[in-house]
Amino acid sequence: MPTYLSPGVYVQEVEAGTRPIEGVGTAVAAFVGLAAKGPVNEPTLVSNWTQFSETFGDFVPGSYLAHSVYGYFLNGGGNCYIVRIGADGADGDGQRSKAKQPKAVAGPPMAEVGGYRITAKSTAANPKPVTVEFDAPGGETPPEDQFKITITVEGRQPEVFDNVTTKKGPNNVATKVSAESKLVTIEEIATGSAPSKPDRGTVQLQAPEPEPEPPSADALSADAYVGDAADRTGFSGLEAVDEVTMVAVPDLIAAYEQGAIDGETLKAVQLALIAHCELMGDRMAIIDPPPGLNAQRIKEWRVNDAGYDSKYAALYWPRLKVLDPSEGIHRFVPPSGHVAGVWARNDDTRGVHKAPANEVIRGVTSLETNITSAEQELLNPIGVNCVRSFPGRGIRVWGARTLSSDAAWRYVNVRRLFNYLEESILQGTQWAVFEPNDPALWARIRRTISAFLTNEWRKGALFGTTPGEAFFVKCDAETNPAEGIDAGQVVCQVGVAPVKPAEFVVFQLSQFSGGTSLVNE
Repeated sequence: MPTYLSPGVYVQEVEAGTRPIEGVGTAVAAFVGLAAKGPVNEPTLVSNWTQFSETFGDFVPGSYLAHSVYGYFLNGGGNCYIVRIGADGADGDGQRSKAKQPKAVAGPPMAEVGGYRITAKSTAANPKPVTVEFDAPGGETPPEDQFKITITVEGRQPEVFDNVTTKKGPNNVATKVSAESKLVTIEEIATGSAPSKPDRGTVQLQAPEPEPEPPSADALSADAYVGDAADRTGFSGLEAVDEVTMVAVPDLIAAYEQGAIDGETLKAVQLALIAHCELMGDRMAIIDPPPGLNAQRIKEWRVNDAGYDSKYAALYWPRLKVLDPSEGIHRFVPPSGHVAGVWARNDDTRGVHKAPANEVIRGVTSLETNITSAEQELLNPIGVNCVRSFPGRGIRVWGARTLSSDAAWRYVNVRRLFNYLEESILQGTQWAVFEPNDPALWARIRRTISAFLTNEWRKGALFGTTPGEAFFVKCDAETNPAEGIDAGQVVCQVGVAPVKPAEFVVFQLSQFSGGTSLVNE
């Protein structure tokens, strides 16, 4: 309390009894895979496809990362983190992989002068040096825009082009030299106005820095994907990024297709991904099954080979057919990236409490396998979320189950809702640390959490017709006995009743005799 010594009126700002809890973000994805360029093993935030392509390059043949990120943004995804692995053939521990290495590819010697690019025509592996000299043109009082070019290569007669100009016409330097020279081509690189006249002098064409061929998933081992939390590599390095709520490793399937890893290694990496999400407790893994399996084989893989049991993971099948701009053809890609976008769109339009199912997947032309209702009856109970095509309704996500055998955590939206509630309460009650541990603090905690959960109930996230049916918050002398207070602990018990999806909608129809009195409620 301040000390008042002089008579007068004083105004003080005091804290309200309840501090609001703001909901945390629920739709921040993380993708791990191969890219053409960009930072390596450094989680990098991108917010749209343009940022991704500028930072990590475009589509790469033999890689699914770019396709997954593109599908994520196309389906409504926002912020996401990209972890590029395997640059220059480096393995997860920084050593060179013994598998096939990408070769360096260098272009022909070139130089840029005065708004022009001069490129050697030679395709030899070690071309002879090319020298280009710019000098004053011949003749009496030539126009100021004209000049002379002399192109020299050791052992050959120099090529001389006199009275060439920057202006359009038959003597335009780019047109004339490119058509007549056997040594170089010249092209304009200036935009807008005409290129400037080159200054007098001599330049030598230089080969550009070699660029590596696009990376390939068959050059990586499992360690590259898993990485190490201490070294901030692989998806383990995402432990340092608290915002992430869903993780996918689509290029793991590319490595499996190319024979770089076998089924056991695929299982080991996916188990490590699930373990990462369970350790963090605030994110879910979106698992891609192996390609080329029918409904019976995907069931056998799920039950006998994979056998995953986790409330922090979800599995989607089959693969999606999309356009591959890098090759100009359609190809099948793992569904994880597109599904992550559907999760994000669902969170934005309906809320994290709504099951991300019965939602259209954008940018997909068809499916690798069109399954029937009878086939889905085999897969839905074991946690395989099917993607199905419906006439007149498009291609939709038709499942919302986790890979957990626990009925309490059967649905994706229930697990993600609890992740959201837990993280929001955690972040919104940091003010309570080191406060006096007494009934006043307990009451403030109760009011703060109750106000937050009441707001979530009003949004439809919690089950019940009244807040009392939807949740309870208990923080009093019973939950905080003397020994707990002496240990510096404040214990608050919170219980919520989440809404669960209407997975099976049943209409019971029956015949009735005409003339009977019916009451429609």
